[in-house]
Amino acid sequence: MEPLPVEVRAGPLLLRPWRAGDAGAVRAALTDPATDVWSNPGRVRSTADAEVWVARRADWSSGTQAAWAVVDAATGDLLGSLSLHAIDVCQGNAEVGYWAVPAARGRGLTARAVDAACRWGFATLPVDRVELVHAVDNPASGRVAEKAGFTVEGRLRQSHRYGDGVKRDELLWARLADDDVPDLARS
Repeated sequence: MEPLPVEVRAGPLLLRPWRAGDAGAVRAALTDPATDVWSNPGRVRSTADAEVWVARRADWSSGTQAAWAVVDAATGDLLGSLSLHAIDVCQGNAEVGYWAVPAARGRGLTARAVDAACRWGFATLPVDRVELVHAVDNPASGRVAEKAGFTVEGRLRQSHRYGDGVKRDELLWARLADDDVPDLARS
């Protein structure tokens, strides 16, 4: 049985299911040059593209993803995106992906959201391992991984072509359900 879309609180953040009305903010976020290179290789350019993007993430029915809009819990402003995807119940694994709007970067918010999603996943899904992969050339994602309690496991050579067309090396990180990690929502 797949989990129903749920909200997850994380201190000043709320991870909430995507809504059709989020398309405009998603389009603005994904056309930011930095986000476009690392998280949107040319897929979302128009409001119609963003509507399709939001609809896919709002649909949890396959049981292979749980995707949230990361918003300010007080104002509802969109701060980013977060998903547990490639959920493999046979292996007990999932992957995490995320991006942050420019105004939310560098404040530790993404690490807090990733931590909350992992805690939810370990408590709710039949997973005991979450993997995180990012381009070596994107050290900000490495800082998120480290702050969210992930351990770097290795380097994947020329493993993914990013939005600028360059196939880059990536770092593979993982977090296990029994890792001793401080709860960032409480800090």
